[in-house]
Amino acid sequence: MRQRYFILLSLFASVPAMALTFQTRLENVEWKVEGDKFECRLIQPITDFGAGVFVRRAGEQAVFRLNASNSVLGEGSATLLAAAAPWQPGRGDIDLGTVRIGRGNVLFNSSQAQAGRLFRGLLEGRSPLIRHYSATGGLSEVRLLPVKFRQAYGEYEACTTKLLAKNFDQVRQSQIGFPGSGNELDAKGRADLQIMLEYMKADPTVNHVMLDGYSDNSGNRLTNRELSRRRALAVMNYLQENGLQESQITMRFHGEQYPLVPNTSVANRAKNRRVSVRLERMPEPPKPPPAVGITNPATLS
Repeated sequence: MRQRYFILLSLFASVPAMALTFQTRLENVEWKVEGDKFECRLIQPITDFGAGVFVRRAGEQAVFRLNASNSVLGEGSATLLAAAAPWQPGRGDIDLGTVRIGRGNVLFNSSQAQAGRLFRGLLEGRSPLIRHYSATGGLSEVRLLPVKFRQAYGEYEACTTKLLAKNFDQVRQSQIGFPGSGNELDAKGRADLQIMLEYMKADPTVNHVMLDGYSDNSGNRLTNRELSRRRALAVMNYLQENGLQESQITMRFHGEQYPLVPNTSVANRAKNRRVSVRLERMPEPPKPPPAVGITNPATLS
């Protein structure tokens, strides 16, 4: 009798506590695709919770994000799984590691590697599953379902083909190199500037460019200062030839001052021959007030 009691006790101890589970009913599952040139999103709303969202910014791979409309999950660590479906016997869940649950509307952003494995899992019929234990031991689970995923994934992939080459964080500052001793732009420099110009065309709020020209220390200071001016001017001319107005560009030049690296080798000196290009958002100038008074004397009677 005593042995039977211990057997029953061990069985009950192995059964996990009842989980509080959030998922949308099968017949109500939907995937939505949203996006523009800057970002693409693949979203599954989760009933009474929020949404699971794959987000891919221009110039980056996707991450998976859990949005919440309530604070049912406390802060702390959670496990991210690509869970096998009940109708897939013999397939176990894939543990993708931990994520850190925070405060606010966005509870966490996964790594790019985790998001990639979730994509592969969904295409295989698996469910993204977030498993979280509270400080008191309570278990909460948030699950997305793979229903209707494949078609939505195709739409999402089509969106990503229209993304810009880089996002603002990546494009906001660039070093245009001058590997030789002159001041002519090479193919790489022109290509880097084209990426910045494409971004400015797509985002009218980015409307100003700051140029800073530099040289190495090979010549005398006056010669180096003039070279740094000519390099900055070469970049400025290229930007103007491609649609920017002179009023949108501020140009400075510094000669051999402020080297990126010590001028102690041929390779280092080549790195210091450069123009730093920085994109900025400048406020629009205030519009003049409307004219007051009579502007057309011919209307006088």
